[in-house]
Amino acid sequence: MTTPGFILELREHIGHTPLWLMGVSAYIVDDSGLLLLEQRADTGKWALVSGIIEPGEQPADTVARETKEETGIDVIVTDLVAVKADDRVITYANGDRTQYLDHLFVAEIDPDGRSEPHVADDESLSVGWFDPDELPEPMTASSRERIAAARDFLRRRDDGDARAQFTFRGMAIHR
Repeated sequence: MTTPGFILELREHIGHTPLWLMGVSAYIVDDSGLLLLEQRADTGKWALVSGIIEPGEQPADTVARETKEETGIDVIVTDLVAVKADDRVITYANGDRTQYLDHLFVAEIDPDGRSEPHVADDESLSVGWFDPDELPEPMTASSRERIAAARDFLRRRDDGDARAQFTFRGMAIHR
């Protein structure tokens, strides 16, 4: 994963101290219901498209930017599924430690944009469309959790309950 410049600047001052970052992940489906996944270059694992929100950037814009940068696809963000703090501290190979507040969104292909995925930068080894019931291995644990949350959200949305999920005092709530 390419580290954004603002984080590199912060790291010059704070070293490997844990850094709280805001991120996005995206459950992106095509017209036939296939799910867009990327195989991450840093871990070799399959995952939802994700990325770090740049200072001043809107989270939905981050989804569109990261999807274009990593897969070449143009998307339209349709729904906020969940906002969740990851309780895991991630330690990268260089010793940097981070913890993320993830904004999980649903997005669809932009009908006026590019729809065929390809590896568009050095963050991915492969990208492609997959049946959500037949996910490739190995898959990141966080993506498995987020895929389940997005699928649950979409079922509820189809039943007329399109409320995002958040956690309050350790309990998952749909409000």
